[in-house]
Amino acid sequence: MNELKAKKQIEQFLLEDIGDGDLSATLIFPISERSTGRIIAKESGIIAGTKIIAVTYGILHQDVHVTLHVQDGDLVEKGQLIAEVEGPVQILLSGERVMLNLLQRMSGIATLTAEAVRTLNNKEIKIVDTRKTIPGLRMFDKYAVTCGGGFNHRFGLYDGVMLKDNHIAYAGSIKNAVESIRKQLGHMIKIEVETESEEQVIESVEAGADVIMYDNRSPEEIIRFGKHVPSTIVTEASGGITLENLASYRDCGVNVISLGFLTHSVKALDLSFYL
Repeated sequence: MNELKAKKQIEQFLLEDIGDGDLSATLIFPISERSTGRIIAKESGIIAGTKIIAVTYGILHQDVHVTLHVQDGDLVEKGQLIAEVEGPVQILLSGERVMLNLLQRMSGIATLTAEAVRTLNNKEIKIVDTRKTIPGLRMFDKYAVTCGGGFNHRFGLYDGVMLKDNHIAYAGSIKNAVESIRKQLGHMIKIEVETESEEQVIESVEAGADVIMYDNRSPEEIIRFGKHVPSTIVTEASGGITLENLASYRDCGVNVISLGFLTHSVKALDLSFYL
């Protein structure tokens, strides 16, 4: 996670929450009054986003000290101490909600990702995220996925080509779409084609796609389609895959399984901040 980008984003989050000032904290506590806050896990899970603590409080005040007791990717148990934050009480309270919201969400994503990796139980297949993230949170969400043992798909529309049904329909065919892009695209960018049938898979191979996605296909269909795909082409399964049916894709032969639910349906890990 890029700390400079994270800092810029968190500044916006703090402006949204604090606005012209924290009326509760500033009217009770003078800036000179100091204390230590403790972040405690209220349930077990995988921690992600510990650097967010120092970044958040560093924006608000230069004299805040953070002591981490765990690292990103660590499994924590209920009641475990995550971190201690020492500084002005006013500042600790003003930054609490933004910091905790991010830390809880990221840890929830990491925990869910780790569960997906365990459920699939195949080291040859990478579990990856998607672009199904809340605007403003993508860098945090995608970093959290890596803390849980997953990998990142493209970060946006700018770092990889993915030809979906609308692109293909408008271009007239997969062949036309791939050829049009190849004429203009640099050699460092890969082209992925989303397919829904055996015929589209064959056309994608012939068109020279770098990655072929099997969209909303069963494990049995993927195995059948995969017979047409050389090992030089990366294959991906996506769509309709849940934590409940994920294990059925264990032996389907793809390189990657992308899961939108890692970020769009996440449950935050329960953490608390105590003074």
